[in-house]
Amino acid sequence: MNKSTQKTKIIFTIGPATDSEEQIEALIKEGVDICRINMAHADHKWTTEIVNRVRSVCKKVGRHIAIMMDIKGPEVRTGDVSETFQLEKDEIFYFTYGLGLGGKTKDGYRRVDVNYPDFYRDIAVGNTVLVDSGLIRLEVLSIDGTDVKCKVQVPGPLGNRRHINLPGVRVKLPSLTKKDQGDVDTGVALAIEFFALSFVREPKDIKMLKDYISQKDSEAKVIAKIEDQQAISNLDEIIIAADGLMVARGDLGVECSFEELPTIQSRAIEKCIEETKPVIVATQMLESMISAPMPTRAEITDVANAVREQADCIMLSGETTIGKYPVECVHTMNRIASKIEIEEKQKAPALRKDITLRLPKSKMLRSAAQLAIELDAAIVVFTRKGLFPQKLASLRPQIPIYAFTDNEMLFKQLLLLRGIEPFYMNFVSDHEETIQHAFKMLKDRKWSTDGDPIVVVTKMYAGNELIDTTQIREI
Repeated sequence: MNKSTQKTKIIFTIGPATDSEEQIEALIKEGVDICRINMAHADHKWTTEIVNRVRSVCKKVGRHIAIMMDIKGPEVRTGDVSETFQLEKDEIFYFTYGLGLGGKTKDGYRRVDVNYPDFYRDIAVGNTVLVDSGLIRLEVLSIDGTDVKCKVQVPGPLGNRRHINLPGVRVKLPSLTKKDQGDVDTGVALAIEFFALSFVREPKDIKMLKDYISQKDSEAKVIAKIEDQQAISNLDEIIIAADGLMVARGDLGVECSFEELPTIQSRAIEKCIEETKPVIVATQMLESMISAPMPTRAEITDVANAVREQADCIMLSGETTIGKYPVECVHTMNRIASKIEIEEKQKAPALRKDITLRLPKSKMLRSAAQLAIELDAAIVVFTRKGLFPQKLASLRPQIPIYAFTDNEMLFKQLLLLRGIEPFYMNFVSDHEETIQHAFKMLKDRKWSTDGDPIVVVTKMYAGNELIDTTQIREI
């Protein structure tokens, strides 16, 4: 699919509803850019099969997408129960550790194990325990050894392995668990382009993962998922440390007051753009389409808001893992994004002025983008590290940006950036020959036609010196 006028990228999460070759092909043709694998629900065998399947379909279709492995990070969950049961309001209930299958205490109160041995150490009397995305709320009454006695404030059904949130509590779990390390090892072996780390709390969490994958000789990018109050407190530093950010609104909306969520989302997007880092808006964007063929009006507005705020990517989760209408969800996102982007271009065609560009090379990019806007031209940029496309994307120019690279992993990583259409090709020592090869690719793939104006950002020789240049060319 040629989405030549659409800037916002789309991530889908693969699952039972979309893991067949037929569904993957349909999604790629519909215009997804990245496939997310949620390791909270995937084993290594299935992951390997899926990555190979996605890449095989990409070759068949002739359009490549990137793979993002979402690793669990320091999650606190309940253990298994014999069957789902209903917690009642004001019921006394215990969280325990090491007792096995959920059941009853010696005193006859119902209980469930947690997967975290220091749960009782981190928590305090009066704290709130939220279970299953906040559907169940309990208050801590007392702590006796590893047994945490609670009172049910908001009742609900409790099933196996439900996620636990502890608002305001600093959990001392390691940012990279043994399971995460095993998952990352699998991802590195498969040459995954992105790792998303769940429950990032501070910059050192990102550094730990970056160091780990660097030791494995991987060039994968690390995306920080912000999901709790501690992450919000360290937001600016996390953005600087990471290669990108995911606003994971599910847990974030549980950990923080829900009325604060829109402000947090806006602040995160703005800061990412200022720091020239890509940003993803995720969770429940088209939740009703898990079972319905059309989105709610509120969901349409939610997607439109993320596009209007100029997020790089919007993401689908349950909609494409277990939903009945995964391809329709992608089509819906494309329709909304395209419409909003056209309106925004008419209202604000200029470059963003809140991006600080310190280096002369970066300032040259701003000039190139402004020149392309005034000429109504596209930009062609050649890159081996991705820095120029990343800076150009953050300026949010309302013109096409074609990024050419001879680095296959970088080619797919550029798919994350708003408004960047990447191309993979070999570079040759003759710079003019490389430029003409790029022009031919644009014509062959119908991204440009003869006579189109192009602003080219590339290196050229001035005598024996290699210099950065901005050129006005024509296809």
